[in-house]
Amino acid sequence: MSFAQKFSLLLSDAGLRNRLLFVAGALLIFRLLATVPIPGIDATQLALFLANNQFFGLLNLFSGGGLSNLSLMMLGVGPYITASIIMQVSTLMVPRLKAMYQEEGEAGRARFSQYTRFLTLPIAFLQGISFLIILERQGVLPALSPFQFAINLLSIVAGSLLLMWIGELISEYGLGNGVSLIIFAGIVARLPSAISQTLFSFDAAQIPVYLAFIAAGLAVIAAVVYITEAERPVPVTYAKRVRGMKFFGGASTYLPLRLNQAGVIPIIFALSFLLLPQMFATFFQASSNAILAGLSTSILGLLQNQWIYGATYFVLVFLFTYFYTAVTFEPNQIAENLQKNGAFIPGVRPGPSTAEHLGRTITRITFVGALFLGLIAVMPIIVQNLTGLQNLAIGGTGLLIAVSVILDVSRRIDAQLSIREY
Repeated sequence: MSFAQKFSLLLSDAGLRNRLLFVAGALLIFRLLATVPIPGIDATQLALFLANNQFFGLLNLFSGGGLSNLSLMMLGVGPYITASIIMQVSTLMVPRLKAMYQEEGEAGRARFSQYTRFLTLPIAFLQGISFLIILERQGVLPALSPFQFAINLLSIVAGSLLLMWIGELISEYGLGNGVSLIIFAGIVARLPSAISQTLFSFDAAQIPVYLAFIAAGLAVIAAVVYITEAERPVPVTYAKRVRGMKFFGGASTYLPLRLNQAGVIPIIFALSFLLLPQMFATFFQASSNAILAGLSTSILGLLQNQWIYGATYFVLVFLFTYFYTAVTFEPNQIAENLQKNGAFIPGVRPGPSTAEHLGRTITRITFVGALFLGLIAVMPIIVQNLTGLQNLAIGGTGLLIAVSVILDVSRRIDAQLSIREY
């Protein structure tokens, strides 16, 4: 199907068109709310603080740009992502949660999501208190009275919960993952200012560096598209069955196992996990307890080393890719479904042997996908240290998320169009 035909079907199909309009409307509301600042901001001090702090620059990515002007959405989807990580890790330690998420169908996943929402609230309060105190110490916010502090805290916590709700509505009634789309919208919204800053600070002597950066960006886009679309086909054969005088089955097909089953989620999880110690260390750096303050300073100094930061980032992305694949891909359930439908993998016995074969296969291909995802994630940090360009690490992470989200939405649109075509 050509692009013109897809676009025509997209416009003519009311259901799909309404889904896209819903996503556009939800993201527009988010961007409008992201421009409403909390009171008492020193804009000059805020711009200087964000420019010299990579930690808050990455937090700005998760808030969809809401942190850059201390808007109601300054916490962004960070608390919800942290709660999701805690709940996903809990499935490995609490069998009841694992059964709820993987075996109880839609009702179990709905309860699991409800627990994640409940956990988001206290995390949002903790992060909100930490942010406001840190910004007050840095002179970005004036000294607040207890009442003003409480009002600002309630405002940004309510903004984070509203953004969580908008993200879930997008996932349910729109196309794509709502949290990823919100981060994507923030990345796109920052493009005009990033381009204008580059043009105003253009240095002819740096043209080779700019060209190398563009080439690296195009190479990253091509590599992400290739790896995201790559899959390992596992052959599956359906046994012949006799009903009356007719034969059924006997067809051969394949089970597609993606090289990167987890998509962009490991990047988001790794960044969120990496930001937690930085946030608490920044908060306790000015503590009156000398041991606590010294420990916080040591942690921040360690993470400010780009090579240590990059190595930790790589390991987290690698591990989270395996972790999320293990949570979402269940070989035993797939093997059971194949056996119930009279299907088998040639040369492999049905049942536990099939589950073991699928587990070995997904482990091998996930190693390649996790290694690639980790390398792509830290490559901008390496290039930043080699070229000296500022904010390149943040831009590279944003590029990776943006490309992955576009591919995911494109696949969902193609799937919806295929359903309506047939």
